[in-house]
Amino acid sequence: MQLNPYLFFNGQCEAAFKFYEQCLGGKIVSLMTYGESPMAEQTPPEQLNKIMHVLLCVGDQELMGSDAPPEMFEQPKGFYVSLQFNDPVEAERIFKTLAENGTVRMPLQQTFWADRFGMLVDQFGTPWMINCGQAS
Repeated sequence: MQLNPYLFFNGQCEAAFKFYEQCLGGKIVSLMTYGESPMAEQTPPEQLNKIMHVLLCVGDQELMGSDAPPEMFEQPKGFYVSLQFNDPVEAERIFKTLAENGTVRMPLQQTFWADRFGMLVDQFGTPWMINCGQAS
């Protein structure tokens, strides 16, 4: 079994995933718009260029997403996408990049369980937790 986050956006999916691709050092390996899908004829014209499905691979991890139909979109709540790091410098770089034009909920800092831990909501509304474990 593989467990993967699937993120929904309100029309910003392509911009978000291009940002995540750059920030996380991954690669978008699949991207399909509603207009490119077999559902194109049933799709409202304003939704044709929106993303029906995107897959970003970062190492052996996958992050997926799409633009929700406007009547079905809900702001993310009740979860965070958690990123785990061994290198505090890399954790700081990713935190700083994801926080650009977003909202820091907890600054990246040392805690009793981690060398670095912080929480933020990025400019696209996705909540992230960054954790860098303590050196043994």
